[in-house]
Amino acid sequence: MRVAGLDEAGRGCVIGPMAIAGILVDDDGLRKLCEIGVRNSKELSPNRREKLAEEIMAISLAHMVVLIQPRWLDMAVMRGGLNKLEARVMANIIDALRPDVAYVDASDIVEARFASMIRSCCPIGRYIRLVAEHRADARYPVVAAASILAKVERDRAIEALKEELCIDFGSGYPSDPRTMRFLEEWCMRHGSLPDCVRKSWRTVRELIARTRTAKLDTWAE
Repeated sequence: MRVAGLDEAGRGCVIGPMAIAGILVDDDGLRKLCEIGVRNSKELSPNRREKLAEEIMAISLAHMVVLIQPRWLDMAVMRGGLNKLEARVMANIIDALRPDVAYVDASDIVEARFASMIRSCCPIGRYIRLVAEHRADARYPVVAAASILAKVERDRAIEALKEELCIDFGSGYPSDPRTMRFLEEWCMRHGSLPDCVRKSWRTVRELIARTRTAKLDTWAE
């Protein structure tokens, strides 16, 4: 049986792309994934993720990673369809991998609704078994493997952005003080934010509003 696992990385970030990965394995590949110790990418160190990613790609029959850039994420958020965008990308990956069964980490609050979104975009959706669950990366090794590939590619994209901007802005998450300090200083200096920033995120919108208010107050003085 051909089994696919799909997961994303970087959904909640304010900087950089979101990565969605899918892998395809057979029964022997599933056994090997368990043997090498795949698990939720968040529980692994960066070095361990890199090493496991190489082993996962060697084990898999096929694998894909799609990077969704900030401008597309912003468009989806403004249209109220971020889950739909993620489901559509996952559907494309499933269609390319052609599994007998696909396990997906569900981003929608309602698991069944997310599965329906994927099926509606997936030509082979009605012919395969599709399982969409919350925390699927903790339940299914094939999804954990996909989460590792997604996280590794997402981390590489972030490192490339740091080199491009010539600054270490931290993790890119709004909970990271270094990330938010970078955004505030950049906005104060340039009056806008770089293209790698997700401008539709509430934390970014609030930061822009605060920065503009601070500039007006300075000008008024």
